[in-house]
Amino acid sequence: MRVSDTRQRIVDFIRNFVESKGYAPTMGEIQEALVLSSKSLVEYHLKALQEEGVIDRVPELARAMDISGVGKRARAVALLGRIAAGQPIPVPTEDTWHMVPEEMVEVPADMLPSGIRAFALRVQGKSMIDAFVDDGDIVILETTAAPENGQMVAVWLPNSQEVTLKKIYYEPNRIRLQSANQKMKPIYVVPEDIEVQGRVIAILRKYESGL
Repeated sequence: MRVSDTRQRIVDFIRNFVESKGYAPTMGEIQEALVLSSKSLVEYHLKALQEEGVIDRVPELARAMDISGVGKRARAVALLGRIAAGQPIPVPTEDTWHMVPEEMVEVPADMLPSGIRAFALRVQGKSMIDAFVDDGDIVILETTAAPENGQMVAVWLPNSQEVTLKKIYYEPNRIRLQSANQKMKPIYVVPEDIEVQGRVIAILRKYESGL
């Protein structure tokens, strides 16, 4: 399938940008570099390229974009902030906490199958330490609203306006959010008081040398 001249320019720019910086450009950067009339025009071409299978992207996240044939060994994933792995912590708002990237992190490409909708959160606390998730680790999550029993998930609790990282278990008339730390008690909620934001698919940890 032949790509139009404008779309080919966009593809070439994205490819060069990714190879140079390690992450994808924003729509504003594409618009400025190629002197296009508006971001909506950029969005139109990006959507067409996605439908043609030339690029793979998550529209809600500014730099969540991959191009076929770039040959990257890593993908840039949006780090959206911190998530408590102990007691739940407040988050900005239900509508915006997961949409404004704090920064981008590189994840080995083989950890993320093509087309997966992924984001990252930095762990705060030690309630998942027995599941090898420590304070300061970065968890990579796939967006999902229906995780399987026993999976580690990030959940939003609307009534308390809090978000937390736990293993999820479905019990009669309630849901148990279980820590992976024997010193911490589980949290019990009714199904109406929980929104699953994503399930953990990978963990990134920076090892520091020392004696």
